[in-house]
Amino acid sequence: MAHVDLCSGIGGFALGFQWAGLSKPVLFCDIEPWARQILEKHWPDVPIAENVKELANDPDGNVPDCDILTAGYPCQPFSHAGKRLGHADDRHIWPYILQIVAQKRPAWCVFENVYGHVSMGLDQVLLDLETQGYASRTLIVPACGVDAPHRRDRIWIIAKDVGNASSSGQRGDNGRWAGQKPENRCEDVADTDNKGLQGQERQRQTRAQGAPSRHVAKCGGDVADTDSQRGRRRNTQRQDAEDAGQPSRHTRNNTRGMESWLTEPSICGMADGIPRWLDEPRDTPRVATGVKQRAARLKGLGNAIVPQIAMKIGEAIKQCEAEL
Repeated sequence: MAHVDLCSGIGGFALGFQWAGLSKPVLFCDIEPWARQILEKHWPDVPIAENVKELANDPDGNVPDCDILTAGYPCQPFSHAGKRLGHADDRHIWPYILQIVAQKRPAWCVFENVYGHVSMGLDQVLLDLETQGYASRTLIVPACGVDAPHRRDRIWIIAKDVGNASSSGQRGDNGRWAGQKPENRCEDVADTDNKGLQGQERQRQTRAQGAPSRHVAKCGGDVADTDSQRGRRRNTQRQDAEDAGQPSRHTRNNTRGMESWLTEPSICGMADGIPRWLDEPRDTPRVATGVKQRAARLKGLGNAIVPQIAMKIGEAIKQCEAEL
């Protein structure tokens, strides 16, 4: 596939998709000069633009035709680490990316952003994609999901063009992707057949008459039941044992797992609060020295996506294309 990569960073999407055998990049775009140097080094034959806003002024003239478009657009408008100004932030460039998507109509779009995007801005992005005829799915995939040694929760948006007659696949009911069965739904979603507050009132009356609630009857006695005599006895026995200075049966049975209950400081600490590195030699280096362009590298890695996750997404898209 022909791949246009906006907000490219150091090329995580392009690298992951190449690992998956899905696509080859035909255009990069990034506003950071150092990131453009890295892209030019690894993909010397691919043109590199500098500004998404300039591309959006004339997508037909500035952006080549593509089968897949990606963007790890700036996270600062949504990140909990910032002021969360949303669309009021001058780094909010999603509307410009949407203009390019609407004009070029790639078959697939994949976007990535920080976890804070879920509570700010994501609904608008999904609505915009649906307005343009794209069916989308969102995933929260952390870096540790591909065995990286850090958490790094990220929201991944995968969108398929189902509103274009030339695109493979058909839009189903309620924007479902082709092949998805409507009956395969989770039982934990809202039940529109429920009578709402009236049904809740009947449940309260049933419990007041001494009958177990529907959830307790279905799940058994291992769930919390505030009306249970057994639960009150267990709590009383535990409290009596603690007052007498003896471990209760519950505590004794969980002695093996006590180490996992110890709270530890989140930064370089042990259970008693003493940093682990206090017993290290004084000359142990704590700051990298002599590393060329260290600040630029740290910024590039901080803005980068995890290419191993992009590879997994690319493999899924490739399999989907083969089945259509």
